[in-house]
Amino acid sequence: MKDEGRTWIAILLLVVLPNIRADAQEYPTRAIRLIVASSAGSGVDIVARITARRMSDILGVQFVVDNRAGAAGVIGAQLASKSIPDGYTLLMTGPSFAINASLVRKLPYDVLRDFVPVGRATTGYYIVVVHPSLPVTSVKELIVLARARPGQLNFGSGGNGNSTHLAGEYLKSLSGVNIVHVPYRGSGPAIVDLVAGQIHLMFANVTAALPHVKTGKLRALATSGETRSLALPDLPTVIEAGVPGYVVTNWFGILGPAGTPPDVIARLNAALTTAMRDNDMRDLLAGEGAEPAPSTAGEFGKLLASEVVRWGKVSKASGLQ
Repeated sequence: MKDEGRTWIAILLLVVLPNIRADAQEYPTRAIRLIVASSAGSGVDIVARITARRMSDILGVQFVVDNRAGAAGVIGAQLASKSIPDGYTLLMTGPSFAINASLVRKLPYDVLRDFVPVGRATTGYYIVVVHPSLPVTSVKELIVLARARPGQLNFGSGGNGNSTHLAGEYLKSLSGVNIVHVPYRGSGPAIVDLVAGQIHLMFANVTAALPHVKTGKLRALATSGETRSLALPDLPTVIEAGVPGYVVTNWFGILGPAGTPPDVIARLNAALTTAMRDNDMRDLLAGEGAEPAPSTAGEFGKLLASEVVRWGKVSKASGLQ
């Protein structure tokens, strides 16, 4: 009887194992849902849709962008974290995902443990812009003015805990200046008030601010990257302007729920990398103030972990909750 049982087990293994290997090799066989934890038309949504179209072509299945906005991105991220880890539900996200790890009490998921990185897609920068009435033409002059007028200058943002808010808090912590934060319900209204002269400055998305810079309604001082922006090569970085260590990138990347098979992650990463290396993609993304920056899954995981630590320190230093 024992020998007979072993025989049946051997037969089952011969039948099942090849099918498992075939399933892994065939992935994907149906549509893939790409959750975006913000509303349609946002920066991450636009990048997600551009990326989804190209990855659909590469993998031969449709990528369906599913907008799940609300609670500063928590609703969409929670949905992704609870999804079946089979590679058919993914999350595209950005800096706010890492920021929430320190800002949101009782977060219904663990930013690092409940997700597995697929890869970074793009990087981008913020642009420091001021109303033309402010008598400064560089970040160095801005810091001098802020020190001479502590608490009298202000900067707008897309809301408390928004990445445009933390970009300002980071400059304050590194330079020791006292600039008052004015939160808005989104970056759009903040830009409108900045153009109207109701606030002094902002750390804005390049796409949102650049049209006003070109018309002279806003003055650009610097970009927030480690190196100069491809879209604005003549504009210095904040580091060049005299604030060592100031780097704030507006990256976007893809995550899957923890437990997604490694071979599926590898397949997705290869498709994402191929998409980001396409010359047409570079042109499409440039129009949105983003630059292709593909990475391995491991590299993206390290970036995410470092962002959680960095923004946790900035949040603590500024007393944010």
